[in-house]
Amino acid sequence: MAQQPPLNYTFYIAATPEKVWEGFVSPESNRIIFAGAEFEADFKPRGSLAWVGPGPDGKPMAYVQGKVLQFVPPKLFQYTFAMGQNDKMSRVTLELVPESEATKVTVMHDEWAEDDTTYAACSDGWPRILSRLKTLIETGKTFKPH
Repeated sequence: MAQQPPLNYTFYIAATPEKVWEGFVSPESNRIIFAGAEFEADFKPRGSLAWVGPGPDGKPMAYVQGKVLQFVPPKLFQYTFAMGQNDKMSRVTLELVPESEATKVTVMHDEWAEDDTTYAACSDGWPRILSRLKTLIETGKTFKPH
């Protein structure tokens, strides 16, 4: 199987980098974007992070888990990423750059294992998550996930 290419997304959000940053890291906005999942993070190098919610049996489970690699508010957030019970780690790099009336948001999801089966879900999921976040920050509400 060939190496899976990085997933790259660029969005522009009509808000300051500080407000966009808060949207990415606050438990409140994560709860809204991820349909009630709790974002738990220790924002220091090698600190753990996870989005946790009810599993199929109703018991809490980690939807995504990883470790913080870099945390430089409100500019750079980089972490390892594994979805569900998958033990294959990839890497997410989130960069925020101020523009005149907006913030340029760049997400690169790379370092995929060749046989990582979560690649397709992330390819579909990132545009949905970023669109929900953009809508939430700009309007104060968002749309339901599919």
